[in-house]
Amino acid sequence: MNDTAVLLCGHGSRDADAIGEFESAAAALRRRLGAADFATGYLEFARPTIQEGLARLATRGARRILAVPGMLFAASHVKNDLPWEMNSFRAAHPDIEVQLGRDLAIDAKLLAAAADRIASAIPQNREDALLVVVGRGTNDPDANSNISKITRMLWEGMGFGWGETAYSGVAQPRVDTALGRAARLGFRQIVVFPYFLFTGVLVKRIYAQTDEAAARFPEMDFVKAPYLRDHPLVIDAFAERAAELEGDAPPNMNCQLCKYRTQILGYEDEVGLAQQAHHHHVRGGDHRHDEHEHHHHDHEHPHEHR
Repeated sequence: MNDTAVLLCGHGSRDADAIGEFESAAAALRRRLGAADFATGYLEFARPTIQEGLARLATRGARRILAVPGMLFAASHVKNDLPWEMNSFRAAHPDIEVQLGRDLAIDAKLLAAAADRIASAIPQNREDALLVVVGRGTNDPDANSNISKITRMLWEGMGFGWGETAYSGVAQPRVDTALGRAARLGFRQIVVFPYFLFTGVLVKRIYAQTDEAAARFPEMDFVKAPYLRDHPLVIDAFAERAAELEGDAPPNMNCQLCKYRTQILGYEDEVGLAQQAHHHHVRGGDHRHDEHEHHHHDHEHPHEHR
């Protein structure tokens, strides 16, 4: 349909490299989809904002917008912030249909892309190496547990001697702690893989912490594997999420262990809390702290999963 458009929704970053990589992946997705119209939008730290991206598509004639989250897992941004953005736009533009897709989640294509990136750093002899998979880290235990599952599947599937999971913030163990512990297990190599889509403050910090660990443990060989970026299988996964929205019954995200819907150990008070907007004060890049800092705030705004 010529009046159907696609919006790829990003988190946003103050790091120009991160925005450049996101836009490159968006361009590849646009070519893959052959959509009549296509735009990007960001939750914070970059422009256009989600609302601006939606408005641009509407102004150019879109009457149906398929919004694809450019995010790996369904933590607060996908469970709460993006639905709030879509609902707000729909309320202001009742003549325009907006459908929000699901996160990339644990997907065979993403696992294959991750394995490809890791194999480029250590093509063989992995039985003597330890794999450390680093996730973003959130206040959502469901999203954090996904990283642990990714670690296990890559560790076993690629034949590593051992695997450890670490987080760049909020969750434990943090990267420096995990690398110190890994170094004491006696493996010849430690391979650090940031399970991130794009670069930015966090990925660059992970690599810097890897260099610091290598200096602390000079007898160990620390290897920095590349993150996912615009791997062709990543673009395939994004295209699948858009295609799902074209069906008669668009899929819902997996809310089985959502802390806003189910009583999760340690988060019982957050069940059923009302949906709130994402940080208005950081939309478009006005707020003056790095994008990684807000992940340390305990303000994972819930949605109405009742």
